[in-house]
Amino acid sequence: MALYTKHPVAPRPSAPPRETTGHLLVRGVSVLALFGVFAHTAVYNLLGVAGAAVVLGVMTAGVVALWVVAIVRRMPTRLPWRRLPWTALGYVAFALLSLLWSRWPAATALTWVLLAAVTVSALFIATMLTWQEVVRALATTLKLILGLSLAIELWVALVLRHPLLPNFVEKPEGHIDPHLYWVRGNLFDGGQIQGVVGNAHTLAMMCLFALIVFGVLLADRFRGTAKGRRRGALVVWMLLAAVLMVRADSATVYVSAVVAVAVLAAALAMRAATGPGQRRTVYLVVAAVGAAGVLAAWLLRDRLLAILGKGSDLTGRLEIWQRVWQRAQERPVAGHGFSSPWVPWDPAFDGWIEDHGLSVFHAHDMWLDVFLQLGAIGVVLMAVAWLALAWRAWFFAVDRPRWDLDDQRPYATVSLLPTLLVAVLLVEGIAESAPIMLWGWMLLVLLSFKIKTVPLVGVGLSERTPLIGDGTLRPHGAPPRRVP
Repeated sequence: MALYTKHPVAPRPSAPPRETTGHLLVRGVSVLALFGVFAHTAVYNLLGVAGAAVVLGVMTAGVVALWVVAIVRRMPTRLPWRRLPWTALGYVAFALLSLLWSRWPAATALTWVLLAAVTVSALFIATMLTWQEVVRALATTLKLILGLSLAIELWVALVLRHPLLPNFVEKPEGHIDPHLYWVRGNLFDGGQIQGVVGNAHTLAMMCLFALIVFGVLLADRFRGTAKGRRRGALVVWMLLAAVLMVRADSATVYVSAVVAVAVLAAALAMRAATGPGQRRTVYLVVAAVGAAGVLAAWLLRDRLLAILGKGSDLTGRLEIWQRVWQRAQERPVAGHGFSSPWVPWDPAFDGWIEDHGLSVFHAHDMWLDVFLQLGAIGVVLMAVAWLALAWRAWFFAVDRPRWDLDDQRPYATVSLLPTLLVAVLLVEGIAESAPIMLWGWMLLVLLSFKIKTVPLVGVGLSERTPLIGDGTLRPHGAPPRRVP
């Protein structure tokens, strides 16, 4: 029988470190919060207005409860107050203040609660999860959306065999506008698909997010810094995302994808530059190529719109923008009052602008939408918030991680994620209002706060690898040692 000697030549064997049950709960709640925001329309189509409100309330209450428990137990992931995204929070505060002059106070109060809930969830995720865990939570959320989208499209096409209305309402007799359906059942007939989110554009955007997130994880796997993730599974998920994105067929998402590829190429070129002179050259080349691309797009706009299947009126957007601009000019300084999205049953919006017989619930341009709601003050706050995030995200991606004289540390693949998501969202904001509500706003707050609190991936107390005096790292939980 083997005996353990009193004079071992190696440390006593021990089980590998495992995550605590509490942290696993935090990760699970974070995924639920992300899914509840990214797939909010799916929850709405399934449970209705009251059900969606209950889900949002329970989700927010769970986030707050876990946060309070973490503070009471003095976990290392404390809230760094000084690094909060103050401009974004200022926008939230100004939106609440607009109740004093809002033309639609009920809509302002209702949608502000939604904005506040999303903001709290974003701050919670940024505080409690590391960069790698944030990426994994996003990946899990997007896998759920893609998998459920494929499942519901197959179910409607093969089992139900007729379009599906929200809340599983039976299809009535007579003609129904296709825009009212949750899923139209176009999986096998060549038409646009909506997936579980019930909107072709939203599904395409989720697919683009998935391609970016899965691509980052796959690159980490090839570098050997993301152990435990199977390359084959990631490739399959990326293929599914690409197929669903093509079937959703959104022109805005195609343009966003092209811009994301261009930004990725520019960031990789900056990483390859070895000195200030080469970086200056890269900036000049990027500026020249960008200017040439914008000029070519403007000169060839009619042909490009035809290729993308859009008319000269951008599918009715020009008329929407004109009517929103006319109303916004009535109160250009502080706006008419916050409401993102527009509440379609409010008298101020019901029947104001209609598309296919339905009241439009946003301006299809985030800047014009903010100008209508909160005027020039809101536009300035929103522009500063996005400019600050874009600035930090860019240098987070292209600057080599450094906290001492060593300037040869490898780049973190994860650091490319924020700048790619920001590029996509800024392009999205030209033709949609999504970046100022729900998942767009969550990403703005989450990424802004996370970059400010953890500017180096895997370094610092929040990433559980604190620095010691000589500039090296020690694993989380290891006892401190004296530095001579």
